[in-house]
Amino acid sequence: MSKKPAQLQNLFAAHHSSDWQEKLVQVAYRFNREYQRETFELPAEVQAMPIFREWIGGSFSGRIASPFWEIAKPQKNQHCIDIGCGISFLIYPWRDWQAFFYGQEISNVARDTLNSRGPQLNSKLFKGVELGAAHQLNYSPEQFDLAIATGFSCYFPLEYWNAVLAEVKRVLKPGGHFVFDVLNPEQPLAEDWAVLETYLGAEVFLEPVADWEKMIKAAGAKVVTRKSGELFELYKVRF
Repeated sequence: MSKKPAQLQNLFAAHHSSDWQEKLVQVAYRFNREYQRETFELPAEVQAMPIFREWIGGSFSGRIASPFWEIAKPQKNQHCIDIGCGISFLIYPWRDWQAFFYGQEISNVARDTLNSRGPQLNSKLFKGVELGAAHQLNYSPEQFDLAIATGFSCYFPLEYWNAVLAEVKRVLKPGGHFVFDVLNPEQPLAEDWAVLETYLGAEVFLEPVADWEKMIKAAGAKVVTRKSGELFELYKVRF
């Protein structure tokens, strides 16, 4: 069984994440339940939505996942951190890329799964997953060539991502890149997806893309590449 919110509260208190602790707990619990394939009890009107039927059938995540490697492919012997990594090392071709993988996750289920199975897949490239939030990375300054953060920015307000950008800048080497995605509320599926995610337990913030770009600029980052997807805008930036 996944950890209950009270246990997760203690977990994130131990990781000094009190400022956004409630949101972190909600998101961690929502994904713990999905990773463990627990049943979500949703209202009939939500279950009747086409987007729910795609989600429950397992086809939707593949449609909306951001292919970060298309604009920031990890290179051989690069040190890469995947923030909010989920089970990335098990499903993306890290072995083909021959890049060193480091992760950080708020889902203890995903963390435990990767730390158990990652070394079996490739003990040389897999460098472990830390449990913790994106705004407090458990890594040294200027440690990474590439940072990745896809699939979770929409669960937190822009002020939280100000802190994330500052922390990513700290751990990136000079000239390193950060690739991440943001939800585009103008996309036709955005509102229905936000409704579904809210009922699954993680409220979605529908922030205008223009506000994201203002924040990126204010953080001292320059957009190198941008790629549009069905729900998300994928950015590659350099500080």
